[in-house]
Amino acid sequence: MTIPLASRTTLDLVADVLIIGGGLAGTWAAVAAAREGARVILVDKGYCGTSGVTATAGPGHWWVPPLPGAREAAIDKRLATAHGLADARWMARIIDTTWTSLPTLAGYYDFPQNEQGVTQYRGLRGPEYLRGMRRLVLDSGVTILDHSPALELLRNERGEVAGARGWRRQAGGDWQIRAGAVVLASGGCAFLSRLLGSHTNTGDGYLMAAEAGAELSGMEFSSYYCIAAAGSSMTRSMVYSFGEYFDAADRPLNISTGPDFTDALAKALLNGPVFCRLHRVPPHIRAQLPVIQPNLMLPFDRRGVDPWRDRFAVTLHPEGTIRGVGGLRVIDDDCQTTVPGVFAAGDAASRELIAGATSGGGAQNSAWALSSGQYAGRGAARRALGNPERNVALQGFGGAGLQSRLSCTATRPNELIQRIQAQVHPLEKNLFRSGSGIGRSLQALDSVWDEVREGLSVDQDNPLRAREIAAMAATARWCYSAAEQRKESRGMHQRSDTPEQNPQFDAHLRIAGVDQPWIRHDPLPSSLNPSPQGNAQ
Repeated sequence: MTIPLASRTTLDLVADVLIIGGGLAGTWAAVAAAREGARVILVDKGYCGTSGVTATAGPGHWWVPPLPGAREAAIDKRLATAHGLADARWMARIIDTTWTSLPTLAGYYDFPQNEQGVTQYRGLRGPEYLRGMRRLVLDSGVTILDHSPALELLRNERGEVAGARGWRRQAGGDWQIRAGAVVLASGGCAFLSRLLGSHTNTGDGYLMAAEAGAELSGMEFSSYYCIAAAGSSMTRSMVYSFGEYFDAADRPLNISTGPDFTDALAKALLNGPVFCRLHRVPPHIRAQLPVIQPNLMLPFDRRGVDPWRDRFAVTLHPEGTIRGVGGLRVIDDDCQTTVPGVFAAGDAASRELIAGATSGGGAQNSAWALSSGQYAGRGAARRALGNPERNVALQGFGGAGLQSRLSCTATRPNELIQRIQAQVHPLEKNLFRSGSGIGRSLQALDSVWDEVREGLSVDQDNPLRAREIAAMAATARWCYSAAEQRKESRGMHQRSDTPEQNPQFDAHLRIAGVDQPWIRHDPLPSSLNPSPQGNAQ
């Protein structure tokens, strides 16, 4: 017997564009849609302006002036690390949009000036940036519903996406919003890894879109890890490039900065504790840190540790698709997904177009969030304004985790979360991959998914955690299913059983399907036949 969620009061609203997610991409999307004349509602799982990874960071942007050769050089440098999977035209778009957009925040963000009086736009302070974006969103006439997580997309009687529904965590009851287009800016998925600011990023948007038929891309590139002090979620890694590393016996370790840093540190951690001392950080950077990364010193201050002098233990936190690459596939310049009327932005979208097979780090990812948010917001507004029908009957797409079964002995939610994390967090499974290891992880994750589908022990007055478990389980299966199919090593996806890059896999791996995921290889276009203008990969 299936018991639906408890009946409660529903807030029923109408908009042209619904934005799901209130971080960097979501706020830029909301502003862009409103500027097109659309009625916009933004819903956030947390509090718009404080939730998401940008609000806790010191984000830099891909900030390249339009000087002769400068942008071409920046694009060529990035293409050299993308392993053939990026698109130079999209890189140029992102760079130009970032260059023209950041100065428009004057009045909402206090940009500093250098000694010559030149305004500095490249690096921003996350808390102030997102606080300013919230003000800009409200000043643009957008309605914000805070603490209102989305649970599933809704369709009309023709099967078209026509809105979404969710839960009013603080106000009580549910919400339903009828909309002509939806922008998913719900972030990526770090599987509750304690990555700073990522607690709301559990892959919800991926699952909602996939239930409606959307494709994902680049999910195999999800093995990014970031250094932090042990016991801390402060994953701000710039200063660690100056670190000196030791084992438990105080013997120096050969861990140097560069592309092999994470692998070297991970191998050392698998052999025992690793300690760091930051005495080589230059004085001028130490002096700037309270402004650039104001939260960085808090964990050390609380423990009475002087990182410039004392040794302290370090760890690696998995970042999943947040500083990985994969996400929903976008098919045009408006960042529309393969589902008409559903657009994706920021970490909810695949960033292969600008990152290829390697992480976009801070600069490219921030520029992508700012730019893709605006592309998606504008595209959604134009589609919605061309189709004004709103008062239609709506129904959900299925909603894994939104129903519980009284007849089953449901596994407790925390146990399921631990079983998912046991496959996607360990270095020896996710960073150092092998075909046999991937296969074992998929078997374990398929078992979790079967239990999700059989029915969770759901608090009927709090549907969010069950939905998050379903989204994390689905995301983990997509990541490893794609990793299993990419039988080579490319970028951050490294397999010990296939250690070389293979031209047979010069392709994007598209994945879709919820209960039975399927994968398609889309070969890269020949250099003699570049991808058509106006189309995404």
